Amino acid sequence: MSEELPNDGGIKMVIAIVRPDKLSDVKRSLAEAGAPSLTVTNVSGRGSQPAKKGQWRGEEYTVDLHQKVKIECVVSDIPAEDVVEAIADGAHTGEPGDGKVFVTSVDSALQIRTGKTGRDAV
Repeated sequence: MSEELPNDGGIKMVIAIVRPDKLSDVKRSLAEAGAPSLTVTNVSGRGSQPAKKGQWRGEEYTVDLHQKVKIECVVSDIPAEDVVEAIADGAHTGEPGDGKVFVTSVDSALQIRTGKTGRDAV
């Protein structure tokens, strides 16, 4: 009898855009969920979070692109739903601008050092 594999036997990439100040909480949640590997990129964007107005040297300006971090986590042995839940738990503040999480399928993977492919590469 074979054991059922998470993610329907495939590889999933979980991509999250969250507030920079919540990164440490998200990392902690992911480690507790058994998904410590991640890639983090500083990004900026806009969504439902309102624009901020400011003034500099007498000139008014609008900031409608907010600083965020993009977290990418590729999993094969851990259910992607567990990773999504861990990110949501770590990033939640209840205010506009908390972010979003996306899950996509990964067609293939190659570990450069060993030459392993597919699920073995993750």
